[in-house]
Amino acid sequence: MEYRRLGNSGCLVSSCALGTMTFGAEADEAESRRILDTFVDWGGTLVDVADVYVGGVSEQIVGRWWKALDASRRDSVVLATKGRFPLGVEPRDAGLSRRHLRRALEGSLTRMGVDHVDLYQMHSWDPLTPIEETVAFLADAVSSGKVGYVGVSNFTGWQIAAFAATAHGRVPFVSVQPQYSLLVRQTEWEIVPAAEHAGVGLLPWSPLGGGWLTGKYRRDVRPDGPTRLGEQPDRGSEAYDRRSGHQRTWTVLDAVAHIADARGVTMAQVAVAWLLARPGVTSVILGARGASQLADNLGATNLSLDPGEMAQLDAASDPEPADYPYGGPGIEQRSRPTT
Repeated sequence: MEYRRLGNSGCLVSSCALGTMTFGAEADEAESRRILDTFVDWGGTLVDVADVYVGGVSEQIVGRWWKALDASRRDSVVLATKGRFPLGVEPRDAGLSRRHLRRALEGSLTRMGVDHVDLYQMHSWDPLTPIEETVAFLADAVSSGKVGYVGVSNFTGWQIAAFAATAHGRVPFVSVQPQYSLLVRQTEWEIVPAAEHAGVGLLPWSPLGGGWLTGKYRRDVRPDGPTRLGEQPDRGSEAYDRRSGHQRTWTVLDAVAHIADARGVTMAQVAVAWLLARPGVTSVILGARGASQLADNLGATNLSLDPGEMAQLDAASDPEPADYPYGGPGIEQRSRPTT
């Protein structure tokens, strides 16, 4: 396992992080603990939770596991959680206001049985709360010792820039969590440059495109059985009909499969290895239903793709933006020769 700086901070984290959205749902507590143990055995350190995962159950499972660890293993874990979404039945009980974040943070600390979290992330943008109010709360949380570092999730490029400008010199803003994979490279148009300019690290979620990049889905065959889309074929951004209708999806899968076959590794390992090699990436968030699935995906940390293989994957996954502002002419126009 490689260790990388968390943004511009002095905190080092494992190049793969553990996502816990399955804990208490697809993975019961016993299996969740096996997943956590496997992650740490592989040298993993960054464990990512959120207050809304399974109504707080994921945080409770992680907290009980963390408390049962011996001191040395416990000290190696970097705990991260997120707040922003509704905590109760009242839909207005959400956002990045001082009132909501205070309740969200206290709830997370209570469920995990800890007195602080290493990384506290704003789970999504709030169009109603001024950034100044959010940052003021976070500054108080950091100075009180309840929060070590601050991050954001699912922010657009301009939102990252606005948050970074307000946070500068007041809170240790270190990370951005975007959706990012071979199937979702639009992230590179604004989010990656904004994060790099702000000096914060990328923590990509859904690196396997909701399971698509494992190769388990087939063209014109609707999924069934114990998989995400087998149980919920219309689930979110990875919905079968949404992605299967695009030729680019199958072009990417063919390229990943070709390299996986040639190297004798899994498609998932190839997809994660590609992402680990992308600029700005600090730690790739891996989720799993079982310990064996996680161990297989962690095998990507032992795989280094050569320049030719990276180029093949880049070409197959190119989202082909329009000329301006993200296509070739736009990029060329924004550059300057040095000779």
